[in-house]
Parts: sequence; C-alpha cells; structure tokens
Amino acid sequence: MKKRVVLLLTCLFVWMSSLSAQDVPAGAIAAFKKGNSQELNRYLGDKVDLIIQNRTTNANKKTAEETMAAFFDDNKVSSFDVNHQGKRDESSFIIGTLATKNGNFRVNCFFRKVQNKYVIHQIRIDKTNE
Repeated sequence: MKKRVVLLLTCLFVWMSSLSAQDVPAGAIAAFKKGNSQELNRYLGDKVDLIIQNRTTNANKKTAEETMAAFFDDNKVSSFDVNHQGKRDESSFIIGTLATKNGNFRVNCFFRKVQNKYVIHQIRIDKTNE
C-alpha cells in the first residue's frame, strides 16, 4: 500500500512539473535548434525587442522574422542547447547557447503571456568568447 502511495505521489509530481515547464513553448526552442525564422515567427509577439550583437531594434512581427532570417543565413546553426529556463508570474525565459559555423552565441529569449499563450517579446543574441 505504501509503495502505491509513493508511486502515485511521484507520478503526480512529475505531471505537475511537466505542466509548469510548458510555459516556454517547445516549438520556439525547436526553431532555434533548426535556425528556422519562419517557425520562430509563430511564437513572436506583435512587437519584439531584438538585440543582436549590440544592435537594438524594436520590430514588428514581420521585421523581426526578417531580421532573424538574416541572422540565421549569416550564421548557419549547428545546435542550440538550453542552459537555463524559468518562469515568474506572467513571464518566462530561456538562456541558451546557439552553436553556429561562425562560433557560439548566447541567446536570451523572454516570453510574455498574452491571451493564455506565451509569446516572445525580446530576443538578445551575443557572441561568446569560447
């Protein structure tokens, strides 16, 4: 009987953890892994702050997609690893390493909850010194 209760509680904990981890859309992470701006576009908010190697732009969704497409064209992606992710109130974030043919980049991607789904409102990409 005790084993069943422990198993049930463990399953409940795992299920609750998986629900809270869905605040960062898995498709957004997959888009970075593929270097696919069209797929990333599905997760962009109406206005997105882009900070790419110290160049800041407040862009609409279309311009943000075009800017990310140009970045991915210039920097062919080989992998993307999430180093950290978190959630607070109505926002969440991921911090990851984007490996490209031109070196590694640190990606900070911030999400905001809009109409019960999380959308990207800021992407920051900086070259790492690795």
